[in-house]
Amino acid sequence: MSSNSATPALFDSAIMTTAVKDAFRKLDPRELMRNPVIFVTEVVAALVTFLWIREIVNHNGSPIFSGQIAAWLWFTVLFATFAEAVAEGRGKAQAASLRRTRSDTLAKRFRDQAGLKGPVDSINALDLRVGEVVLVEANDLIPLDGEIIEGVASVNESAITGESAPVIREAGGDRSAVTGGTTVLSDWIKVRITAAPGSTFIDRMIALVEGAERQKTPNELALSILLAGMTLIFLIAVVTLWASRAIRAPSFRSLFWSRCW
Repeated sequence: MSSNSATPALFDSAIMTTAVKDAFRKLDPRELMRNPVIFVTEVVAALVTFLWIREIVNHNGSPIFSGQIAAWLWFTVLFATFAEAVAEGRGKAQAASLRRTRSDTLAKRFRDQAGLKGPVDSINALDLRVGEVVLVEANDLIPLDGEIIEGVASVNESAITGESAPVIREAGGDRSAVTGGTTVLSDWIKVRITAAPGSTFIDRMIALVEGAERQKTPNELALSILLAGMTLIFLIAVVTLWASRAIRAPSFRSLFWSRCW
């Protein structure tokens, strides 16, 4: 038996520490090129930082103004990479939690696999083989994917489906299949293992979390387009403000008085 794995907390200290390191690692332009908006922002931030350093060295211009623009640009880039790193960290933590659940689960395997009666042995779920029958009682985790051959029970499948309401699983019919990692809430069932360790539903979930490229939702695509437009407007505004500094106050006054007189 094993307890259900908890979903990693949103502000878990381990996830946040790793995310801070990954946020700086993701500043690599080769990483950011996958996100054109943030990549352009980083390029402009580097350019503004160069101009800020040049103004400090040459003692001309407005280094305070340049420094503020550079700081806000770098903050925007770091916030974006940090948010992405947190999302990836939570996914990895969830995969690790699922892996621990699988490896820590103990199964009650019948010693007499022919008669399915008598005493049972408590073994690790990873030691089970396809075709073996296990006994799963109330508050036990189902060790691996299988099919109920005897009994009826209420099963909590929230770890797999996200649905908190328990479901009834029983031998025979189309409700006999059970998934490893779910919990029996009441009664007992005898389950024949149908999937070997490494090819269960939880293993596929872990592979998807760790290796699959998640497709963007329509809302995320719309947000990306919005951010691209706002980035363009921001760049135009910055360039305009920078160009306006080229108009020196004395020259402007001279032009104004010459026009008036």
